[in-house]
Amino acid sequence: MNKTVIFIIVIAIIVLAGYLLFGESSQPSSTPLTPSKQQVTESPATQTPITQVTPQTQQYIVTYTDSGYSPSVLRIKVGTTVSFKNMSSQGMWTASAVHPSHIVYSGTSIDSHCPDTKGIAFDACVGIQPGNSWSFTFTKVGTWKYHNHLTPGDIGTIVVER
Repeated sequence: MNKTVIFIIVIAIIVLAGYLLFGESSQPSSTPLTPSKQQVTESPATQTPITQVTPQTQQYIVTYTDSGYSPSVLRIKVGTTVSFKNMSSQGMWTASAVHPSHIVYSGTSIDSHCPDTKGIAFDACVGIQPGNSWSFTFTKVGTWKYHNHLTPGDIGTIVVER
């Protein structure tokens, strides 16, 4: 074969490969999307798959370590339960701000709501030992600051939305 024929064959292969790689991906899909509990979509900016999970399957955990609470700010919907897991080397007593009264969320002082037999005070009312956790269901919309009563400088925020 001469060089001209080889050149034409190489160009034809490149054009065909380009069509196969890029031509079909720009075609709209004829398969309709059906709603599901978990749906993967792509973010236009990064083309990274994003998974949307229904709230019933979402689990909210705030971890407490020797460095403090993580995440330091958590956004949730009203009625959501958050677990505070103690992964530190010391006790954790998660409670509503302001230290030492813990009055902001429930409107009652620590003496009035501990023990919290009705589950209305954002206050563990006791130290939670390492490896254990305490959970609270947020029923009030608002921005709720909290702290570790045993180490008051360790703080966090729960933002509860409708």
